[in-house]
Amino acid sequence: MKYKRILLKLSGEALMGKKNFGIDQERLLDYATQVKEIVKAGVEVAIVIGGGNIFRGMQAEQGGMDRVQGDYMGMLATVINSMALQSALEGIGVQTRLQSAIKMEQICEPFIRRRAVRHLEKGRVVIFGAGTGNPYFTTDTAATLRAIEIEADVILKGTRVDGIYDSDPEKNPNATKYNTITFEEVFKKGLNVMDMTAFTLCNDNKLPIIVFDMNTNGNLKKLITGEPIGTLVEF
Repeated sequence: MKYKRILLKLSGEALMGKKNFGIDQERLLDYATQVKEIVKAGVEVAIVIGGGNIFRGMQAEQGGMDRVQGDYMGMLATVINSMALQSALEGIGVQTRLQSAIKMEQICEPFIRRRAVRHLEKGRVVIFGAGTGNPYFTTDTAATLRAIEIEADVILKGTRVDGIYDSDPEKNPNATKYNTITFEEVFKKGLNVMDMTAFTLCNDNKLPIIVFDMNTNGNLKKLITGEPIGTLVEF
């Protein structure tokens, strides 16, 4: 395997599948099955998932809600998604632990770095919920922070697009895909890979990112065996 320990970042919107809101059980099971495949192959897996299918703090702010309150509501939405993913994984026989940046003793452990690393070493999938526990930070930043803390080899950002393009491929049919690109090139070209705080953290800590299409079954397993899927952001 090319990667021993990974941080998989999933968007909350992706869990909607064909729905307009909430969680599509079929999509959830598909993701869980793909994760199970790489766990069986011996990869240590941590996951951060967004909450946009349930609530987005920034949109709430535009509607007149207090930004801090909205962001905390968004963090709780990520915990709901994390619990759903945990349930799906355990339903197919994968051991998991859910750790939250906001204390919720009845449903998950608090985030403790050493404990998270020990779970990974024992072959459990660790899901990190509630973002960083602070307003004004995205789940991209949370994913990057946790990946650095657990010393992951790479961040795998699962999206509905099969990589990074020079323009939006959903709007421009002539958009050109990059197979590999450097952090410096992403900065210069102003490409939207992650929010700038998360991206700068990755760059400063020499943590590579791979953006790939999570909705194509088998992509995740191909990635961890070293196949050139998606776009690799390197140094």
